[in-house]
Amino acid sequence: MAKYLLLKHYRGAPAAVNDVPMDQWTPKEISAHVQYMRDFADRLVETGEFVGEQALAPEGAWVRYDGEGRPPVTDGPFAETKDLIAGWMVIDVDSYERAVELAGELSAAPGAGGKPIHEWLEVRPFLAAPPLVTE
Repeated sequence: MAKYLLLKHYRGAPAAVNDVPMDQWTPKEISAHVQYMRDFADRLVETGEFVGEQALAPEGAWVRYDGEGRPPVTDGPFAETKDLIAGWMVIDVDSYERAVELAGELSAAPGAGGKPIHEWLEVRPFLAAPPLVTE
């Protein structure tokens, strides 16, 4: 089994077929979308392929170690992630092909008008082992 990260984006990917921003959806459309995501995750729990998922709030901050004392915190500029990443799901599947199959299915979550979004999802494998260092 191999773990993959499925990233949902606010923007940055090619436009979705049903490209209506979520802040323009009705409460019923948002509820249907969230229920689809829950049902999808529940099904993956049953097959043993679900690891975790979470939607991300638009708030965030950069933080770094800057010596003793309080670390500096700033509200950007971000490397696009604050404006880009809407949420994520981690799956543990037998193959890359299965990861792509599930990402395709997840991209069909309903959006405006109850129609599938057909959004682009980023599929990223987890690093299985640290890279070899040769001297």
